[in-house]
Parts: sequence; structure tokens; C-alpha cells
Amino acid sequence: MTRKICVATVLAAAILAAAATFPAASVKAADTEVKIDNFAFAPQRTTVKAGTTVTWINDDDIPHTVASSTKLFKSKPLDTEDKFSFTFTTPGSYEYFCSIHPHMTGAIVVEAATGSSAAQ
Repeated sequence: MTRKICVATVLAAAILAAAATFPAASVKAADTEVKIDNFAFAPQRTTVKAGTTVTWINDDDIPHTVASSTKLFKSKPLDTEDKFSFTFTTPGSYEYFCSIHPHMTGAIVVEAATGSSAAQ
């Protein structure tokens, strides 16, 4: 019986050691929210990792849209408390605006995702 416990312990340790040497297959990026209120996007500029889903939430009393300057994404008119989400998969800078109120602008900056969440 002792031999079986010893073999099982060694096997478990070997599996854990092997798992620790391989990076995680995927790291889910944290999702981010942008508020729409008082004819403004807040924050106006947001930096995220690739794979992040950004959700815009209309907290204003009138409809607004979220439209990419390059036509990559566009929401329907969002009434109060409506939401629009888009997942950014490619690094780059993405400017957007409200097509109903074009003076309302914002930007999402997407950085390359990393396989590690270690602090730098």
C-alpha cells in the first residue's frame, strides 16, 4: 500500500511540474465598459488587450450610436440603458464617434495580448 501511495505522489508531482512549464493556452482579456453620458464617452480613450470585449452603455437621456471611423463596427441607436458590445482582436487604434452627434468622439487602443498575466 505504501508503494502505491509513493508512486501516486511522484506521478502527481510530475504532472504538476509539467503543467507549470507550459503557458496557459489562452488568457481571457478582461471586458471593459465605456459610459455614454452628457454627450460624451467616458473614458474618451481606453487601452485594452487584444481579445477584450468593450461594451458601451448609454446613460444619457437621448439616443446615441457608436460608430467606427473605419466602418469596422456600428451600433443601432442606443436608448437610455441600451448597450452595444464589440470584441477587439487585432492590435491598433480604433477611433469612433456618435453618428447622431458627430462631435462625440472616442478611441480604443488595442495592445497585443500576452500569454502571461505577470506584473511588469
